Amino acid sequence: MKKIAIPTRDGMVDDHFGHCAYYTVVTLDEHNQVVKQERMDSPEGCGCKSNIASVMQEMNITLMLAGNMGMGAYNKLSAHGISVIRGCQGKVDDVLKTYQDGELKDSQEACDHHDCDHHEESPVFIVPSLAK
Repeated sequence: MKKIAIPTRDGMVDDHFGHCAYYTVVTLDEHNQVVKQERMDSPEGCGCKSNIASVMQEMNITLMLAGNMGMGAYNKLSAHGISVIRGCQGKVDDVLKTYQDGELKDSQEACDHHDCDHHEESPVFIVPSLAK
């Protein structure tokens, strides 16, 4: 059995795993056929700053079919035993079928701007009494 997570939004592979609405989790048997498909809600806030990698590891997920992600997120998933195929786009079912057919390849591209721009939107606040 193999468990795969696919960052999803509206039935499509979300372009940035850290902001997906939920994950489609698919279990494949030894013949690469779907035996179970379930939805796992994504954590609040940015996925690449959450504990989603350890949660997925505990669920025995070993592969993520993702749109794109920064290298920090890629490395965090890898450290938890989760391989990542980047550059996936389109309907979740179509991407899964392409994977099952052995035709899905990693784009080897990552967001190259500090795990994507969204982290720069959150300013760092320094509490004056602690800043010395």
